Amino acid sequence: MMIVLAWMALVTAMLPAFLFMRNLPAFLLNVREESIQDPDSPPLEPFAKVSVLIPARDEECGIEQCVRHALDSSHVEIEVIVLDDQSSDRTAEIVSKIADDTNHVRLISNDHLPTQWNGKQYACHQLAKAASHENLLFLDADVKLHPQGIFRLLQYRDQNQVDLLSAFPRQVTGTTLERWIIPMMHLILLGYLPFSRMRRSSDPAYAAGCGQMFLTHQTAYRKSGGHQAIQSSRHDGIKLPRSFRQQGYRTDVIDGTDLASCRMYVGASEVINGVLKNAHEGLANPRLIGLFTFLLLGCTVLPLATLVSGLTHSNLQVITVSILALLLAHYPRAAAVIHFKQSCRAIPFHIPAVFAFVFLQWVAFFSHLAGHSYSWRGRT
Repeated sequence: MMIVLAWMALVTAMLPAFLFMRNLPAFLLNVREESIQDPDSPPLEPFAKVSVLIPARDEECGIEQCVRHALDSSHVEIEVIVLDDQSSDRTAEIVSKIADDTNHVRLISNDHLPTQWNGKQYACHQLAKAASHENLLFLDADVKLHPQGIFRLLQYRDQNQVDLLSAFPRQVTGTTLERWIIPMMHLILLGYLPFSRMRRSSDPAYAAGCGQMFLTHQTAYRKSGGHQAIQSSRHDGIKLPRSFRQQGYRTDVIDGTDLASCRMYVGASEVINGVLKNAHEGLANPRLIGLFTFLLLGCTVLPLATLVSGLTHSNLQVITVSILALLLAHYPRAAAVIHFKQSCRAIPFHIPAVFAFVFLQWVAFFSHLAGHSYSWRGRT
């Protein structure tokens, strides 16, 4: 019986390891291997015009760096529009001071939140209406763009004829739970989504993205319904690409490690609340939670259990298969450390990290069944 479980663990570990290995070159191709203009060569003329749209609610700690990094963008002509979403801190004051020094920054405000709208989606909806340019870059207020970031996104989008492009910035982590949980997004994306099918098809089932950075153009945005099509959602990373695909538009997601950086959550409390608030629209729903519990625990906790059993009973075959399964299970985490500049300190704790992630999904699942909703920035 134990050898059967060991082989089951090996098979479940092979799936994400194989897909991660196969998806990784495609995910990285855009910024590391695609032919892009030499940053030291003369810029293309005319400059592409981009509206950088930043929804901000209580973002005084990071909004100045976000705006100033956007203003430092090269080879593009930009306007930065920040929507102050009823902040209780100095967010509006900070942006106003920057706007006083440059005509490339505008501050608008949101006086109320209509019923059935999520705060971020309504802010993005208003920002799109205020934009002057055809190209729209929706940017979270904790994202810091690199000078070539927008230019490279535009290059990839235009070369590959993508209507909605998102990128995963380099995820900066500070505390233990940040290092454990936040890299799980790369494991889920690259370990379980077939990129070749995603890029060949406009099927909404293959929708994927990162809500921290979305690049699109006015025509596709309007015809797809934009953020109004997902007005009640918190999970724009999945829901916005899905709404574009439902209208026949092409979406794509790429590595943005060299394009921007972001510290998504600060501290254990924000990590837990951040995972819980989005979980039901992600994996913590009746259709997916059982499957992903089996897949994630099957390639981490199960081979550890079979290894212990094999060692206890001196079963060499069980030990060998279990060790191979554990090595394959840790490959995506190690590869992410190398390619996405993640902390290597999390590799030895991959198994408890996966267990903690799955546990949070179940907490969110049962909380939703009980009718409980999680607050974020003072809103439920």
